[in-house]
Amino acid sequence: MNEPKNEEIIALRDVSKNTFLVELKNETIKIKGIGVFNPLETIKNNQFGEKILIGTKEFVVLPASLPERQIGMKRRAQIIQPKDAGLLITKLGIGSNSKVLEAGLGSGGLSIQIQNILGLEGKHITVEPRAEHSEVGLKNMEFGLKAGCTPGNHIHFDGFLEEKIGEITEVCNEFDAIILDLPEHAKAISSVSNLLRPGGRIACYCPVTSQIEDSWDTCEELGLEIEWAGELIERKWGRAMKGGIRPVNGPFGHTAFLLIAIKLN
Repeated sequence: MNEPKNEEIIALRDVSKNTFLVELKNETIKIKGIGVFNPLETIKNNQFGEKILIGTKEFVVLPASLPERQIGMKRRAQIIQPKDAGLLITKLGIGSNSKVLEAGLGSGGLSIQIQNILGLEGKHITVEPRAEHSEVGLKNMEFGLKAGCTPGNHIHFDGFLEEKIGEITEVCNEFDAIILDLPEHAKAISSVSNLLRPGGRIACYCPVTSQIEDSWDTCEELGLEIEWAGELIERKWGRAMKGGIRPVNGPFGHTAFLLIAIKLN
């Protein structure tokens, strides 16, 4: 597909590499950083890769692929970054047809990544205790679904995970992967460990060391075996002013501590 179509979500990227998600509707809208314009009238005759002017600003028209959706998504809660999402998805073995329970929807950063790889037979259940986070996260997932992810396999519950176990098990009573991104993990781990199938894995996303230690202890008390715990450090490189490529100035990319545990029987 080389040309955007009505009702599609596309991406506009400016010269400063800022990315904006735009729904091709036939109505006048205002987007901060772009201005006031009618998306359908402005973009419909342009192909992907072409440059357009909106007011005095120049943009490149791009498909809203996963990286564009990740950059352009709205944020309320801090998202799980792609570097951590990639490790979680890989080490948990999430793929097409997996059954995944995710507690702590937040802004939906990890949820979009999971939706991007689940097949039609997969199940994805999210739980979020804060309604204001759910509102943003579900809207971001809606944009993700419109951009080509598989609809119909996602169910969301508002509330605390421990209080939603009955409703969750009515939908799915055995999971391949469980991911927890919550202020406290011990109670949550205890409430869902029996929902893991043998060989299923649970992951905890822990901003501070006390959380990962508490998660480690709880997993071992419940008979789960710790497979991996640690952090991913990201360091960006760029062009030096006098030529060559070198690490850019700035902090190392620590975001959180991660823990993966497996249920063996």
